[in-house]
Amino acid sequence: MQTKRENVLTLLKNRTENYSDRVALGMKNQYGWKEFTYSGVGLLSRKLAHYLINEAKVEKGDRIAILSESKPEFGACVFASILAGAITVPLDVKLTKYELKSILSDCLPSVMLVSRKNLEMAKLLKQEISSLQTILVMDEPYYNIEEKSIYQLPDNYDEKWRVRSSKSTAFIIYTSGTTGMPKGVETTFNNMLTQLDDLKYALDKILPFKNINLLSILPMNHLFEMTVGFSTFLNFGCSLYYTPSLKPKDILSIMKEKRIQFMIVVPAFLKLLKSTIESELNNESKFEQLKFKIKFMIAKFMPSYRIKKFMFRKVHDKFGGKFTGCISGGAPLDVNVGKFFQTIGIRVFQGYGLTETSPVASINVDRHWDVASVGKPIKSFQAKVDSESGELLLKGPSVMKGYHNQPELTAQVIDEDGWFHTGDIAEIKNGGHIYITGRIKNMIVLSGGKKVFPEEVEAVLGKSSLISEVCVFGLSRTFGSKDGTEEIATVVVPKKEIVDKYNDEELEKVMKAEVKQLSTHLTAYKRPVNVTISKEPLPKTATNKVKRKEVKALAQV
Repeated sequence: MQTKRENVLTLLKNRTENYSDRVALGMKNQYGWKEFTYSGVGLLSRKLAHYLINEAKVEKGDRIAILSESKPEFGACVFASILAGAITVPLDVKLTKYELKSILSDCLPSVMLVSRKNLEMAKLLKQEISSLQTILVMDEPYYNIEEKSIYQLPDNYDEKWRVRSSKSTAFIIYTSGTTGMPKGVETTFNNMLTQLDDLKYALDKILPFKNINLLSILPMNHLFEMTVGFSTFLNFGCSLYYTPSLKPKDILSIMKEKRIQFMIVVPAFLKLLKSTIESELNNESKFEQLKFKIKFMIAKFMPSYRIKKFMFRKVHDKFGGKFTGCISGGAPLDVNVGKFFQTIGIRVFQGYGLTETSPVASINVDRHWDVASVGKPIKSFQAKVDSESGELLLKGPSVMKGYHNQPELTAQVIDEDGWFHTGDIAEIKNGGHIYITGRIKNMIVLSGGKKVFPEEVEAVLGKSSLISEVCVFGLSRTFGSKDGTEEIATVVVPKKEIVDKYNDEELEKVMKAEVKQLSTHLTAYKRPVNVTISKEPLPKTATNKVKRKEVKALAQV
């Protein structure tokens, strides 16, 4: 007989009691380690919830915005918002004032919880958003700040928490808005609890043991972190650590100090970590380099991760000796990067999903799986591919409630039968595994009607030893008989050593020749005809997705 599922309030209560003295959330700052136990998180969230209800006069269903970088207090603020019966709106600290104002004008929060670094921005926004009445600072009052800190709240609280329907909105998560201003994705409590159930079922298969130390490098305003990192692993009773720095040396230092066993990452970080390992290897003697290459070739054919870990113990020691694997999401994983870590004894579990699917729809947890696949749908999801367009469709209780204040846009992506249209081109094969092959939105339509997916061209150009980053897109022709159609264009970022080696004129010749040579591996119509060289990294979102719109502007200058 199936046991009754916990609601959010009982779940929060039970976890803070069951894992009382264990570290829940931690982060290293300039003063040292800031750590909250499960009971500490519970106490702070209850005090804050009491204040929100009784002093800030937050009503059921009011919006509470959080503008802060990832930190332990962020989690307590999310829990407080839930206890107060509010809707949580996490905001990206990298957004401009214009973008933040647009979001706040859409969701109309009554309270903003803000880190000290973002306090001045919050004050400016309060002047222009009439609904915003209260600002609370999430840091301890070390500094002379005008606004009240959550650490200054009285210790008294009652437990008259507000119960809301499972169909009620728990979060409004604003997407990056590649086609315009950000869209507010409404995620319900049922979406959230279904994800917890599904991910617990999936992760039971891959976690070496429970109560692990986990490191996440994703921002907490992103639903992937909120669901997979924050909510799921706290549900397991894990200790979750964050880092203010994304430099490999700083992350490796934390991994050693806290004996990190598992990580939540984006593919770009794994690529950077691989480069760091390879760079350090290049500084070793020729003999050590040869030993690594031989062991790497042998390890490719070894099924045992324990043996692989022993073979590459020197690398594992740099990670603290306890690191076993990670979940990668937020963007496609480079197959070669995934295979590299698999070979040296580090499991990489690739997940797939969108903000609109709360967010995880599939994850690779099979015993024998293909690193190129994003796995099978998790327990509650159904998946199919549209026979005409090739688009991946998903259906299940984790699909969003809809876009906030945009019913027409919601109807465009969720059809009458409840299928969510992902916008991704996919294949389902090998026993139900999903393979993402392209993106409808990114699709380039050429003059003859032929369609090209940028991801395919990027995969070929990305194999170059000279290229650090590449982005492919369509540019409208503005002259000749093909005026109004698109041509394939690319912006490539050379590796630093290549930039240092050549002057600007030589660099352009070398890189264009490289693109031309690699393009011979593609059908003629798929080859870039417009090549732009950039010495600067490509602009990216908080989760390291390339901002194609901004890159496109570089080629049009």
